[in-house]
Amino acid sequence: MNKVATYLNEHLAGEVTSAKSVRQRFSTDSSILTMTPELVAFPRSTQDIRKIARFTWQLAEKGHPLSLTMRGFGANVTGAAIGRGIVVDTATYLNDILDIVFKEKLVHVQPGASIAAVEAAIRWQGLTLRGSRHYTARDMSIGGILASDSYGVDGALADSIDRIEVVLANGDTLETGKMSKREVNRKLGLQTLEGEIYRKLTALFEDNEALIEKIGKKATQDNAGYARITDVRGKDGSFDLTPLFIGSQGTLGIISEVVLKADFFSQDSTHLAIVTDSIQTARDIAERIAELQPAELAIYDGALFRAAARFGVRVAMLGSEGQLGAVLYVRLNEINARAQKKSAKKIKKLLTKMDMSAFDSNEYDDDEFVGIASIPSRIVRSVDDSRSVLPVFDGISIPALRREEFEIALRELETRHHIELPVVLNVLANTYDLYPELSIKTVSDKQRLFKLMADMAVVAKRCGGSFVSSGAEGRVKANAAWAALDEDEIALYQEIRAIFDPLKTLNVGVKQKTELRQIVSSLRNDYGQDSLL
Repeated sequence: MNKVATYLNEHLAGEVTSAKSVRQRFSTDSSILTMTPELVAFPRSTQDIRKIARFTWQLAEKGHPLSLTMRGFGANVTGAAIGRGIVVDTATYLNDILDIVFKEKLVHVQPGASIAAVEAAIRWQGLTLRGSRHYTARDMSIGGILASDSYGVDGALADSIDRIEVVLANGDTLETGKMSKREVNRKLGLQTLEGEIYRKLTALFEDNEALIEKIGKKATQDNAGYARITDVRGKDGSFDLTPLFIGSQGTLGIISEVVLKADFFSQDSTHLAIVTDSIQTARDIAERIAELQPAELAIYDGALFRAAARFGVRVAMLGSEGQLGAVLYVRLNEINARAQKKSAKKIKKLLTKMDMSAFDSNEYDDDEFVGIASIPSRIVRSVDDSRSVLPVFDGISIPALRREEFEIALRELETRHHIELPVVLNVLANTYDLYPELSIKTVSDKQRLFKLMADMAVVAKRCGGSFVSSGAEGRVKANAAWAALDEDEIALYQEIRAIFDPLKTLNVGVKQKTELRQIVSSLRNDYGQDSLL
């Protein structure tokens, strides 16, 4: 066995292995990349994570850097859950729900806890977590969702955070939460890495006040780099480091425990589906329905249903896919059933004025509506091996008033790149997900993929939006996302990273520019839909 693995096994409650078969298993996540780690660690406690981090820090001090990559279920689609150093698996042991405080609606979990399992545990008590509802084919860990800031159908799980515990690069820990100016001043006096972080961040705010203010004025949430620095310091001098760790993909610290604030919800929902002649018409209707604050509101391109139909996957109540311009899906979940009925009535009244109608769950089975909302993942489960729906173009955010401009630009990209770009618009999260079919087996499609990514980032910026909004850029999207940043932004984000990870031991290669040839050399020889299951 590897000497490093042997040494760590002597000091951990969990295990570390250099076995080729295990390393091979952890060489891929849900992305199109592959990287084989030197070691895979299975920590049993936060103390184990601290020891591993302290060990890699000490190695780096001696000139032998070894990168740490955290991993839950490997559902990350940007290559952020793979690395060439030590991959630290949290799903095997660190997957517990530590406590549920019903009176305060608080849920205390470990990072490897399954979002599906946590939801199942609290739903019987009438609670739910904002941003927890996903229609992806693969389960995700709480830590992974927060580290990548992946949105659910009703927003971001990050909005449910009460506080988090983080292991820093040197193995120290800190707990986030709002801290008064007086408390911050006490932190500034600490002779620890935490104290150093607060001192350097304070100086960073003083030196970059105008730039940070400019970043804060962006029209959409941008997860490229560390744009959430704008939410760290309050006008009263208070600090809360939580935003920096959200979407940082383990490059600033390691999330080791999370306390989330849940909300009450109704066990019963009312579903509606509206067939329209175009995405534009669906958008116009959705803007009116959004005023009713539905639990879900999304537009599905008719092209997705036609793609699914090629494999025999259909939503029976919608009829012929050839006539679908778009489908607008609405889920109402007010606590009071009467309130749901009232909202549904308002929607139908609006549609009547437009000489339109809706399918609703009073007349059709709920499964029909779930079939609409999950159509992208149903395609993933059904396609053959000739081509794949690559998970690269998700989480693009565009200001509401410029969505039409963006959609016109998409049609131009389809023509330029000779590819169809079906979309899903999550109206509540304000994100577009695109589902092009490509094959990374061919040189032409590999080239098309990276050219399309670069063009998409340019289009998103031109429309006042962000190429990376739900989920972060990881390895796959980093070059395209960072090319859209101004030079002063890039310098600021590099400085932030150096403050938290001065010895470069945390997820090296993620959330930073990399030579394209390095990315291309890490592409899988074959990428099948099994990678998303």
